Amino acid sequence: MGRKLLLEHINEPGIQSFEVYRQKGGYASVEKALKTMTPDAVMEEVKKSGLRGRGGAGFPAGMKWSFIDKKSDKPRYLVCNADESEPGTFKDRYLMEHIPHILIEGMITSSYALGAKTSFIYIRGEYMYIVRILEKAIDEAYAKGFLGKNILGTDYSLDLYVHPGAGAYICGEETALLESLEGKRGNPRLKPPFPAVAGLYACPTVVNNVETIAAVVPIINQGGEEYAKIGIGKSTGTKLISASGHINKPGVYEIELGLPVEEFIYSEEYCGGIWKGRKLKAVVAGGSSVPILPTDLILKTAKGEPRLMTYESLSDGGFVSGTMLGSGGFIVMDETTNIVKNLYTFSRFYHHESCGQCSPCREGTAWLEKILHRLLHGQGKKKDIDILVDAAKKIEGNTICPLGDAAAWPVASAIRHFRKEFEEEAAGLPAERNLELATH
Repeated sequence: MGRKLLLEHINEPGIQSFEVYRQKGGYASVEKALKTMTPDAVMEEVKKSGLRGRGGAGFPAGMKWSFIDKKSDKPRYLVCNADESEPGTFKDRYLMEHIPHILIEGMITSSYALGAKTSFIYIRGEYMYIVRILEKAIDEAYAKGFLGKNILGTDYSLDLYVHPGAGAYICGEETALLESLEGKRGNPRLKPPFPAVAGLYACPTVVNNVETIAAVVPIINQGGEEYAKIGIGKSTGTKLISASGHINKPGVYEIELGLPVEEFIYSEEYCGGIWKGRKLKAVVAGGSSVPILPTDLILKTAKGEPRLMTYESLSDGGFVSGTMLGSGGFIVMDETTNIVKNLYTFSRFYHHESCGQCSPCREGTAWLEKILHRLLHGQGKKKDIDILVDAAKKIEGNTICPLGDAAAWPVASAIRHFRKEFEEEAAGLPAERNLELATH
């Protein structure tokens, strides 16, 4: 059994409440930080831990914190990105729903480290029932003296607010999130300036994912060096994985980074193997925006080494034979999956969610959806496959935010690894097989 740092008490009755969470050691990191550590010391422990952003990019959290403009006389803000809208990803929802206080505790400790006196949790608009869970937890924290003025009798004060979004995937991009939080349309900003210099209300701001902030709690409790001993190399600590698709045990799992992908898919402790005894065909390892990999490349690298659940191992081979850990949205596909239809579903999503600010994304995602629709409905031609590849190339790297890349990478990788299926669609599959594939 791997170590559990975030989900250790997930099945404890009443763990949603302050009393039970406190009995299980909750808010110890706040006491330790505020009473025995300076803000810089807290930041240093996060650096030592090697914690990387758990929202998708995997950027070192401590380094991101260190960029905040300390010379500015403006207020500083910490904003939690809980706008979990990546298809295949639902681990933040699970964490907030079942253990809301670990996020509140992480927000307090992290805000103290950054010198923020006001912080926000920007949550996906569709998570309204979780808004109520978080607000109840925040009210309990205020009542017990862990939020508000002079927390625990110290000179540190913090106010924490929950802000629901309006259902836009683009607001998962941190600058679009800040625009939305300010009451504007959620369009990504041109950078620089970066949020650490001019973020919320043009003030120094750090934006971190739910899981990233929650991970600050065990880091401060046990120390950054101890946390760094978990995992492998630069992939330290544990990671929440949203496992879905054709597996026997879909759900949210906390793994120690470095677990072999094959063990994660087939062991009874985790996914429990492929449903109905079928064969594995492909995996999207980090949410819909990362490259898809066929069986041979998801289980082993191009060098023949076992593929591990780490940032480095999954990306080994670049986008030719590798992928990304991303947000941990682990989607498993069995042998019955129609890859072209799956890609169409993804492309339709990205076209719908494009903010329209950048021409390559606005026009390119429309092209991707239309051409894939054409292929799937018996109107495609073989040259359409190369048009898809060309369109993806023209989108990638040419947009303000990464949504363009997110739309392009699945297309390029699906055609690279499963080109034969696209050619069959272009040639016109027998109706019986199309119907069979469409039912799965």
